Amino acid sequence: MAIFSGLHLLFFSFIITTGAVSVVSGTVFTIQNSCGFTVWPGILTGNGGAQLNDGGFTLNPGASVDVTAPAGWSGRIWGRTGCNFDGSGAGRCLTGDCGNKLRCGGAGGVPPVTLAEFTIGNGGAKDFYDVSLVDGYNVQMGVTTRGGSGDCQNIGCVADLNGRCPNELRVMDGANVVACKSACEAFRKPEYCCTGAFDTPATCPPTDYSRIFKGACPKAYSYAYDDASSTFTCANANYSIVFCPR
Repeated sequence: MAIFSGLHLLFFSFIITTGAVSVVSGTVFTIQNSCGFTVWPGILTGNGGAQLNDGGFTLNPGASVDVTAPAGWSGRIWGRTGCNFDGSGAGRCLTGDCGNKLRCGGAGGVPPVTLAEFTIGNGGAKDFYDVSLVDGYNVQMGVTTRGGSGDCQNIGCVADLNGRCPNELRVMDGANVVACKSACEAFRKPEYCCTGAFDTPATCPPTDYSRIFKGACPKAYSYAYDDASSTFTCANANYSIVFCPR
C-alpha cells in the first residue's frame, strides 16, 4: 500500500507525541539478502522525511547494503520478489510492488508483504521496532540488533509461511505460492480487519488465521491488536534486516 494502515499511523503518532523521536543521531540498517534469489528491498519513510536510497534497489543473493537513517526516522522496509525492470527502472514485481518502478520514491508495497517497521529514538530514547504480518507475508525476514542497550531482541518471521498458507489466502504464480494474504486482505471483513464494531482489542481477538501466523512467527505481528508480544524496544542500536536468515 502507498500509505500506512490506520493502526500503524496511530503507532507512529503515539511515539512522536510522547517525544521518543525528538533528537538527533543516525541508525545504520544493514539490509542483507541470504536468499537463493534476488530480492528488491523497498523503503518507505512514514513521517514526511526524505526517502532513504530513493526508496528501493536491487539486492543480489549474498549481497548487503548499509542504509543510514537520520534521528527521528520512522518507516518500513520490505522485500519485493519476482521483479523485472528495464534499464530505466520501469517494471513490476510479483510481490511487494510499489508502482511498477525500481525506486519506490515514497510509494509503499502492495500487500501481502512482510514488513519491518521502525521508529528511531536518540540521546538515550528508545527505538521501537517490529516485524508485521498484518498485511500478509511474502518472504522470510529477520531483524537483529547490533549494539544498543535495553531489552534488545532479535525478531522476525523466519518460517516459510508460503508453504503452510491456507488455500484461501494463497497468492499464486502458476503452480507456485508466492505470498500469503492476511485474513483482512483476503476477506475484507471487519472481524478480521479490526474495524467498525471490532475496532478494539476486546472486540477483535485472534482468529484461526492469525493463529497460523502467530504459531509460525511468535515475535511478529499476526493481526492488528497483537501489540503485547510483537512490539520491541532498544536504545542506540544499529540493525540488520536479513531476507531468508539462516
